[in-house]
Amino acid sequence: MAEPATREQRSLFGEILDWMLAPLLLLWPMSVALTWLVAQSIANRPYDRDLAETARTISKMVVVEPANAERETRVRLRLTEPAAEVLRTDDVDRVFFQVLGTRGEYVAGDPELPVPDETPAPPQEIRYRDEELQSEAVRVAYVWLSPSGAPGELPPLVQVAETLDKRSRLATEIIKGVIVPQFVVLPLAVLLVWFALARGIKPLNELQQRIRRRESQDLSPLEERDVPEEVAPLVGAINDLLSRLDRSMSTQKHFLADAAHQLKTPLAGLRMQAELAQREIEAGQRDPQALTRSLQYIAHSSQRAAHMVNQLLAMARAEDKENTGQRLDVDLPELARETVRDFVPRAMDKRIDLGYEGPQAGQPLHGRLRGQPLLIRELVRNLVDNALQYTPAGGTVTVRVVDDPFGQVVVLQVEDTGPGIAEAERDLVFRPFYRALGTNVDGSGLGLAIVREIADRHGAQLQIGDARPRTTSASQGVGPGALFTVRFVLEPDEVASDDT
Repeated sequence: MAEPATREQRSLFGEILDWMLAPLLLLWPMSVALTWLVAQSIANRPYDRDLAETARTISKMVVVEPANAERETRVRLRLTEPAAEVLRTDDVDRVFFQVLGTRGEYVAGDPELPVPDETPAPPQEIRYRDEELQSEAVRVAYVWLSPSGAPGELPPLVQVAETLDKRSRLATEIIKGVIVPQFVVLPLAVLLVWFALARGIKPLNELQQRIRRRESQDLSPLEERDVPEEVAPLVGAINDLLSRLDRSMSTQKHFLADAAHQLKTPLAGLRMQAELAQREIEAGQRDPQALTRSLQYIAHSSQRAAHMVNQLLAMARAEDKENTGQRLDVDLPELARETVRDFVPRAMDKRIDLGYEGPQAGQPLHGRLRGQPLLIRELVRNLVDNALQYTPAGGTVTVRVVDDPFGQVVVLQVEDTGPGIAEAERDLVFRPFYRALGTNVDGSGLGLAIVREIADRHGAQLQIGDARPRTTSASQGVGPGALFTVRFVLEPDEVASDDT
C-alpha cells in the first residue's frame, strides 16, 4: 500500500507575505489602466474646451437667410480665407471644420468630415464625439444652430475636428508623472512589508529560542506578558499542556516509586530465603522441612512479584489511549462466565461460594456493547480477584450481568460478603497502591485502580455500595459486603457497525 503523501510544511512568514504582496502586485496593473483612463480624461478636457470655443466662434459667423417666395433658406459663412487659415493653424495637430446648411448641403470647410448619426440636439449645445478622418483619429466638437422654422428643413450644423497628438502627449506626461514614482514606491513598499513582517515575527523567534534553551525537566509555564497579544492564546495552550504534562509526569514518578517500593518487598524476601537455604545447604543441614518452607516462601514471593508485574502491565494497557481507540463487539456475559470458571479453583481453596447470575450462553443482549474485550476481561478479573481476596472463608462472591430490556445499558455487578468499604474510603480505594484500612489482605493495591481506568476508557459508570444494610449485618456478626456496579452504555443493533 502506498504511503500517504506528507503535507508540505508551510511558512507563516511566506504565507502572510504572499497574501499581502500578491494583491498589491495584482492591483498595480489595474492602477496603471485606471491611471491611463483618468489621464485621457484629464488630457481631453482643456482641448475639448478649445474645440468648443472654436465651434462657437465659427457658429457666430454663420448667416442664415430666411426663405421667401423666390428662393429657399440660404446659409453662408462670413469667414475670410486668412481667418480660416488662422483657425487651422496649430503646431502639432491638424484642425478641420465644416458648415452644413438646412438641407444638409455643404456650405464651407472640409467636406470629408463625417456627419453625426443622431437627431439634432437643442440649439447652441456643444457635443463631442470621436471619429476617424483620412485614416487618422480625430476629436470632433459640433453644434446645431437655431432652425429656420421652414417645414422640412434641418438646423444648420457647425463641426470642428482636431487630431489627437497633443492629447496623447499630455496623457503620456500625466501617466509618466504618476507611474514612474510607482516603480520606486512599489519596491520600497515590498521592502517595508518584508521588514515589518520580520519585526512582527521576531517575538515568535525569541519565544522559540526561550523554549529551546529550557532544560528537559523544566515544565514551568512560559511568561505570557512577553509575547504579542495574538500569540498569547497559543502560549496559554502550551502552558496548559506543560501543566498537564507536569502532573502526568509527577503521577508517573509517584507510581514508579510506589511500584519499586512494592516490588522491593517480595524481591528482598526472595533473596533472603534463597541466601538462607544456601547457607543451610553449605552448613550441611539436611532438614527437609526448613528447605520446604524456604522454597514455599520463594514461590509465594515470586508469585506476588509476578502478580504485581502483571497488574502494572494491565495498568499500562489501560492507560494507553492510542491502542484503545478501536472498538469491537464485547460479549460481557461470556467474559463474566469465563472469569468465574477461571477463579473456581481459587475459590474452592478458600472455601468461598463463587457463582454467576445473568444471561446464559447463546442468549444475546438487547443491545451491542462496543469496546476492548481484553480490557473489559481485565476489569472483570480484577473485580472478582478483589472480592475473593477480601471475602473470608465460607463467604459468597456473586458475579452478575443485568441486561436492560430497552437496550440502553448493561450492568455488571460483583457482590461479596466481606467487610465492605466505608464511605470515606470509596474514592480512595481507586488510587494505585492504596489498601483499605483495617485489612491484612496481601495484594498489590492496583486492581481497583485498573478497574477505574478501564471503566473511564469505556465511558462506563463505576459505583461502590454495601451488599447488605450495615445495621443488619452488624447484628448478624458479619460484614456488610461490597457491591461493585459498572454500567456500560449499549448501542442499538441497527445503528452499530462492525469495525473488524
